[in-house]
Amino acid sequence: MAEVIVGERESLESALRRFTKRVQQYGILSEARRRRHYEKPSVKRKRKAAAKRRKTARSNSMSRR
Repeated sequence: MAEVIVGERESLESALRRFTKRVQQYGILSEARRRRHYEKPSVKRKRKAAAKRRKTARSNSMSRR
């Protein structure tokens, strides 16, 4: 769970910014969106394979530079 402690002289806007950054870092919103509907195991495998392909393609393109 993402938790942010607000300092004495810290503005609410900066605390909210830190909170949203931490939520993004933990991947809470993306997981909630993913769990909104049931995902068949075959769809889950295809999604993971596509993510792996994207990751390897990105790392290969970076190493070529």
